[in-house]
Amino acid sequence: MCGISGIINFNNQLVDEEELNSMLATMKHRGPDDQGIFIDENYGLGFVRLSIIDLTKLGHQPMHSPDNRYTVIFNGEIFNYKELKKELISLGVKFTTQTDTEVLLQAYINWGKDCLHRLNGMWAFAIYDKQEKELFATRDRFGIKPFYYHLTEDRFIFASEIPTLLTTLNQKPKANNNAIFDYLAFNRTDQDTSTFFENIFKLKHGHSITIKNSSTKINEWYNLKSNLKKPFQNKEEYKSLLIDSIRLRLRSDVPIGICFSGGLDSSSILSIVLGNFNQTNINTFSAVYKNGDIGDESEFINLYTNKLKNMHFITPSAETLFADMNCFIKAHAEPIPGTSPYAQFKTMQLAKKTVTVTLDGQGADEQLGGYHYFFGLYFKHLLKKLKWVTLTKELIAYKRIHKSNYGLKTFIYFLLPKFLRTNLRVSEKGYIDNSFYKKNKSNSRTAATIYNSNSLNQALLDHFEYKLEHLLKWEDRNSMYFSIEARVPFLDYRIVEKTLSLKPEMIIKNGTTKFILREAMKGVLPEKIRMRQDKIGFETPEAEWFRNALFKDFILELLNSNSFKSRKIINPDKAKKLYHKHLLKEIDISKEIWKWINLELWFREFIDLKTSC
Repeated sequence: MCGISGIINFNNQLVDEEELNSMLATMKHRGPDDQGIFIDENYGLGFVRLSIIDLTKLGHQPMHSPDNRYTVIFNGEIFNYKELKKELISLGVKFTTQTDTEVLLQAYINWGKDCLHRLNGMWAFAIYDKQEKELFATRDRFGIKPFYYHLTEDRFIFASEIPTLLTTLNQKPKANNNAIFDYLAFNRTDQDTSTFFENIFKLKHGHSITIKNSSTKINEWYNLKSNLKKPFQNKEEYKSLLIDSIRLRLRSDVPIGICFSGGLDSSSILSIVLGNFNQTNINTFSAVYKNGDIGDESEFINLYTNKLKNMHFITPSAETLFADMNCFIKAHAEPIPGTSPYAQFKTMQLAKKTVTVTLDGQGADEQLGGYHYFFGLYFKHLLKKLKWVTLTKELIAYKRIHKSNYGLKTFIYFLLPKFLRTNLRVSEKGYIDNSFYKKNKSNSRTAATIYNSNSLNQALLDHFEYKLEHLLKWEDRNSMYFSIEARVPFLDYRIVEKTLSLKPEMIIKNGTTKFILREAMKGVLPEKIRMRQDKIGFETPEAEWFRNALFKDFILELLNSNSFKSRKIINPDKAKKLYHKHLLKEIDISKEIWKWINLELWFREFIDLKTSC
C-alpha cells in the first residue's frame, strides 16, 4: 500500500525535516499518490501513499486522532476493516473517512495493543502517542510487510526499505558476511533479524517495538505455534475458509488482477474468483516462454482462455534480464539466490499497465508441503515415528509418480548431523573460498533450523519461522517497485493456524503434496492442473540465459575483475572452471552463476557505491 519511515533522536534534538523528505524520496515508488511528514520535537514520521481504500484526500497520512494525541503511519491493508468498523461504531466511535487506516487507529485507541489479535491483514505500522512521548510499531503475523531499522546510542531510524535507511548513515555501509555465507551455501536469506548489511536489522514478523525515554523494547506479540487451532475437519471447511479469505482480499477501490502461473495455488485463487465471485473481467498476468523451455506453463495457463477476457502475457529473456539487471538488483537491495523473482518482477511490470492490486498464491507451499524436499522431511518424520509400512508405501509412491531420487536424497541429507549438512552443502558448491568458509560456518543457523525438523508439522512451522519471509520480501519489492500492492489469500491467519494443525497425511499422501487443497478443489479446477505433480512457479530458463553470448562475455569479465577477486568470498578459478562446464552443458549451475553475478553487482551498488541504474 505505502512506505513508512521515522526518526527518533534520543538526544532530544529536533528531527530534520529535510532528512525525512530525503528518506521519502528513495521510496516514492511505494507511494506515488501522496506523501506527508509529522514532527514533534525529537520524533519524526514520514509516509508515501499508494491509494487503495478511500482514494480521497481524507486518506492522507500521517493520520491523527480527533484529539491529536495519536498519529499513525501505516503500510498494508486491514482486510476485515469493515467488520471492525461496525464493532467500533457500536462502542460510540465516529468515523470521518472510509479508510482502513482510521479503523486501525481507532482500534488501537479503544483496544490498545490487544487490537493486533483482531486484525486480519498485512501491515507494518507505527503509532506515536504525543501525550506519553512513546512510539509503538509492529509487523504482521508472518512478515508480509517490511520494517527495517538502524539503532545507535543517539537515534532510532526505521523504514520500509533498506536504501531509505542507507541515506541516513554517516559512513559507508558494511557487508554482513554471515548472511552472505548462508546465501551462497544454503540459498537462504532472512532466516533471522539480520540483513546483508551490518547494523541494519528487520523487526521480526509477529513482533512489536516500543520506544520511550530513549529506551527500545522489542516484544513478540504473535507466536504461530502457540496459536494453532483445531485442524480442518474436512475439505469443505478448508474450501469455505479459502473462499472467505479471497472475499476479504477483493476489497478495493482500485482495479485488482491475479498473478497467474498455471500452478495449483494461483489457479485455485483464480477459479474461486471466477466461480464464487463471477469476476470474469478479472485481469491475469503471466510470464511465459517458448514451448519446451524450463518455466513455461502455457499449457496450463491456456486452459482458462475460454473463461477469461483479459489475459496478459510477458516473456522475460536473457536480453531483458541483462538490460534490467542493475535496476532489478537495486530494487531488491539484497542478493537473491535465483532468477525466479525476476519473472515475478516482469509480471508486476506488466500488471502496472492495468491494475494497482494483485492476488498471489504465495504461502501455500510452506503450509502444504509444496516443495519437493518436503518429501525428505516427511520420510524422516515417518522414520522417527517408526511408521515403517507408511514409509515404504510413500517411498514407492514418490518414485512411481515423480520418477526421481530427489526425495530420497533429501531424506538422507536431513538425517545427517548439523556439521555434515553444512560441510556437504559447501563442498557441493565447489567454489566458496576456503578461508571465508572457515570464518563463517560456525555462525550459520540454517542447518540447525529449517533442516533440523523431526516431524512434518515441525518442518512446516520452521518454514514459517525461518524461510517464508524471504519470498514475501521479494514479492513486496517486485510489486512495490511498480507501485502495486500484492495480496496473499493463503496467508490469512485463520487458514494457516488450522492448516498447520492437520495430520501429516492431509498434507502429503500417496506421493502427492497439498493433499487437502487438491481435494478441496475437485470440480473447481481443471483436473490437469489439480493433479499436476511438478513444481514450477515463476521459474525461468536461466540455464540457457547464462550460455547466451551476451551473458558469457559479461560473466567472464565479472569473474576476472579485480573487485570480484578482492572479496575473497568466491574462488574465481574454481568458479571459471564450473562456468566452463556449464557452457559445455556438462552441468547446470545457473543458480550459482546468478548468485555470483548478483552478489558482485550488489557489492558494487551498495557497498562500493560505484554503480547505479
